[in-house]
Amino acid sequence: MKYLPLTTVALLIFTTIVSSASSSQAADTKSLRTADRGVGAKPTKGAEMILDGSRKMLDEKWTYWKGPRYSSSLPIKWKVVDDPVDAGKTAIQTDDPAARGGRYGTADIVTKKKYRDFRLHIEFLVMKKRGNSGVYLQNRYEIQVLDGDKTKHGMGAVINETESPYHAYNGVGKWNSYDIVFRAARFKDGKLSKKALVSMYFNGKKVHTNVTINKVWGGANSGLDGGNKGGSGITDVPGGLKLQCEGHDVRYRNTWIKELELKKADTDF
Repeated sequence: MKYLPLTTVALLIFTTIVSSASSSQAADTKSLRTADRGVGAKPTKGAEMILDGSRKMLDEKWTYWKGPRYSSSLPIKWKVVDDPVDAGKTAIQTDDPAARGGRYGTADIVTKKKYRDFRLHIEFLVMKKRGNSGVYLQNRYEIQVLDGDKTKHGMGAVINETESPYHAYNGVGKWNSYDIVFRAARFKDGKLSKKALVSMYFNGKKVHTNVTINKVWGGANSGLDGGNKGGSGITDVPGGLKLQCEGHDVRYRNTWIKELELKKADTDF
């Protein structure tokens, strides 16, 4: 029997592993493009449900962000309330006494688990005009939830980075969805080498493609690194998904997330 040299065997094994990894990555990219989007979207393969409208999941997977303005206390004071659209279901309401008067940062909740790159689906409903909240990627970068605002600080905007895609908003009293692929900032030798990127569908309509996020906006009370060099001092630390409480009745449900490893600086899906 003829045996192959050890170097040849090692090369074949290495080639097989690389080929398998490449195929897996390609399949994953394809699944992101074909997965459901919009209100009611079901979790894509490999995703984790992190907010289903129940108290059990809220307490199990979330906690308060204990930033510089934090003034609430565990257990989480956000309420489990009836879904105003789909009878028999529940949702999580952002109302927390500590945040009354718009004091963001006092009672924001964040996932216990921290993330780098990911695919996110989240659904929200604003109960009254001018209702205000926010979805923070890595507890840093805000995707705005603000009824009535069509500016760079408005509904669906990558805050202060893009205009509001207000045309895609379903309006007060109706469920809305964000479908997002996010790539965390990259670092080389401890220094920022590539800024964070995000692409997003709003209610199933593509509204942002590979938007570069330049900084954390809103100061230290806003999220991780917000008080570091005016928000531009991004650190190489993963962060949780955060939901903002500003004393308004905004509700969340059907939120799931899938961890990714995006080697290329591309979040389009």
